[in-house]
Amino acid sequence: MLRITASSLIVVLFGGIAFGQTSARPPLRVSVVGLVHGHVHGFLEQSRNRATIEIVGVAEPDRQLLSQAAGRYGLGQELLFTDLEDMLAKVRPQAVLVYTNTYDHRRVVEVCARHGVSVMMEKPLAVSLDDALAIERAAHLGNIHVLVNYETSWYRSNHAAYELVHEGSIGEVRKVVVHDGHRGPKEIGVQPEFFAWLSDPRLNGAGALFDFGCYGADLMTWLMDGQRPETVTAVTQRIKPEIYPMVDDEATIVLTYPKAQAIVQASWNWPFDRKDVEVYGRTGYVITVKRDDLRLRRAGEDRDQQLAAKSVPAPYDDELSYLRAVIQEGAREDGLSSLNTNVTVTEILAAARQSAAEGKTIRLPASR
Repeated sequence: MLRITASSLIVVLFGGIAFGQTSARPPLRVSVVGLVHGHVHGFLEQSRNRATIEIVGVAEPDRQLLSQAAGRYGLGQELLFTDLEDMLAKVRPQAVLVYTNTYDHRRVVEVCARHGVSVMMEKPLAVSLDDALAIERAAHLGNIHVLVNYETSWYRSNHAAYELVHEGSIGEVRKVVVHDGHRGPKEIGVQPEFFAWLSDPRLNGAGALFDFGCYGADLMTWLMDGQRPETVTAVTQRIKPEIYPMVDDEATIVLTYPKAQAIVQASWNWPFDRKDVEVYGRTGYVITVKRDDLRLRRAGEDRDQQLAAKSVPAPYDDELSYLRAVIQEGAREDGLSSLNTNVTVTEILAAARQSAAEGKTIRLPASR
């Protein structure tokens, strides 16, 4: 691994393998499972122009959603299925992309594992630690990859912040503050089928706590090289009960480690969309600014540097390139999307939900 130091920002080259040079390989055969997650539309639109991805099936029990997707994206009837098992048996994809509610992730992985088909799902991994551990068992038994897609996994700014931390540029991490969210699913106009499960505590796990708390838990676990927190404390509110009568729309999670603390602020009440991270070390700090930029200040400097993060090397810059490289080329799994990291994320979220419900700090066991 070659590192170019922080004075010119960070570029990391992975192992000398030219993962980007994949034109000789056939497209990755993928199937879509579920059409109730709004992000599926971005994938279906994007995949039209990706010669490296071939959609070989779409499974969704709601026939109306299937019909709408077929018309909108030109999907032939031979690609459409109402049953997951039937689709897997008939089209034999190399991977599935999951756009169901979060509660259904466990079932999808268990079915796919029996067929030996790898999975990439939209965040978070699961609605409970029991489900996360069941997913982990199924993945190991089926010898499949299970990856979790976060928008922030592909941000140049996050990767640059990670490298600044790990090259020692700002000293040992002491505090991390993560802000994630938007005005609320209803307020930003998500699709009715998306809103229906986002606002259901059984299907989503919670409200903003799970929907956006997962980003901070994922980033902190990555920054801490997989270390689990010692304690989890959370406060949630229902500021807009007329819109979200069953789930929280405001959540703050505090994580403590032996020498560090994280504050995760997840909200459906921000005036604007935001996904940013502040990392404070013993000798400096780095603050991400949207996808591509940073503010950096280190010991001996009297003001922030405004920096543009360099590109993340392929295939770690895009979820579909990454999925293809992992499955077809044996690329290593990135820490942000890995199953191990995301079992810890689920453990944190489940403890946060318990903490908010019981009004007390939850101490995690020394091992899972």
